[in-house]
Amino acid sequence: MRGSRPTEKIMSGCAISGILNRRGKCFSGKEIMDSIALMHDRSNGLGGGFAAYGIYPDHKDEYAIHMFYDDLEAKEKVDYFLNRHFVILVSEKIPTREVEAINNPPIIWRYFVRPDERKLSESGLEEDEYVAQSVMNINANYRGAFVVSSGKNMGVFKGVGYPEDIGEFYKLEEYEAYLWTAHGRFPTNTPGWWGGAHPFTLLDWSIVHNGEISSYGANKRYLEMFDYKCTMQTDTEAITYLFDLMLRKHNLPLEVAVKAVAAPLWSEVERMDDEEAKLVKSIRAVYGSALLNGPFSIILGHKDGFLALNDRIKLRPLVVAEDEERTYVASEEAAIREICSKPEKLWSPRGGEPVIGLLEGRSGV
Repeated sequence: MRGSRPTEKIMSGCAISGILNRRGKCFSGKEIMDSIALMHDRSNGLGGGFAAYGIYPDHKDEYAIHMFYDDLEAKEKVDYFLNRHFVILVSEKIPTREVEAINNPPIIWRYFVRPDERKLSESGLEEDEYVAQSVMNINANYRGAFVVSSGKNMGVFKGVGYPEDIGEFYKLEEYEAYLWTAHGRFPTNTPGWWGGAHPFTLLDWSIVHNGEISSYGANKRYLEMFDYKCTMQTDTEAITYLFDLMLRKHNLPLEVAVKAVAAPLWSEVERMDDEEAKLVKSIRAVYGSALLNGPFSIILGHKDGFLALNDRIKLRPLVVAEDEERTYVASEEAAIREICSKPEKLWSPRGGEPVIGLLEGRSGV
C-alpha cells in the first residue's frame, strides 16, 4: 500500500537509473521500471519519467514530437503551427492505460514529422537547429502546450506520479529500446506538474538529474546569449541546453564539455602538467558561465549512448556496472543488482569523473 511507505524527506533524493545495451539490442522497458521502482523512497510521487532510444524503427528518420496539451484549443494552435512548418506523417494519441495512482493527465499526443523543405530553406538553418527553434517557440509562446521530446527514434514518457506508476500508465513494457534512462523526482523548489517531471530534452538529448544547481541564474543568462529560451524555471532544462550548446552547436569533444560543467578544482589544476593545466584554464576562461555549482548527478542520454556525471566533490551518489553487453548506472547499487545480480564490473566514479557508455562502433557522443 502506498500509504505504508515512509514519507520523510530524503536529503539525497531524487533517483536516477540508466541501462545501455552497447551492441544496440533493444529490450523491454520493464527492466528500467524495475530498477527505478527499487528506489521508490527517493521520490515523493510528484514526478517520474523515462527516456527511450530506438523505440521507433519504422520512423527512425523522422522527428518524434511528444506533446502535452492542457486543452483542445492549445492543441489546435500547435497543430496549425506544425502544419505550417513541418510535413506531418503521423498524428496520434500516445497509448496509455488507467492507473489508480495517476490523476488528471493532460492530452498526450505524438507526431512524426519532417521539416517543410521550403520553410527550412528560407530559414537558412540546419535541420536540427530549425527543429530546436520550433520547440522553444512552442514552449515559450503557446500557452497550454509543452514539447516533451523532439528527437529521432526516441521519446520521453513522464508525468506526475511515482516512476513505476508512470511506466505502467504509458505501457512501457510494450516498448523496446537499446538505451533507457529513468527518474524519480523529489522536487524542492519547483511544483510537481507534468511538464516539470524529468527527463528534460532537446532534440536527441535527454537529462535526468538528482540535485540542485545554485548557478541556475548565471547559466540561464549565458544560454540566452545564444538564443536559448529557458521557460521552465528549472536547472535541469538549463543543463540540457548547456550540453546542446557545447556538443551540437560548438562541436566540442565530450571530455571538454565535462570540464566546463564540472571543472576541476584549482587545487587539482595546480598539480596538472603544463599542457593539461593550460587546456583546463582555457575552457574555464571561455565557458566559465557553463560551470554547474551545487550538488548533482546526471545522466545525459543521446542516440549514441550516455554520459553519467556527478559534481566535483560528489555530493550526490552515482554507481556504475557492466556486464558482457550492457552498461548500467544508478543512484544506488541495489537498483543495478535488481536487474543485473552479478555484474562483471561495479564501481563508484570519483567526483567530476565522467562515465561514458557508447554503442559499439561509436567514437563519441
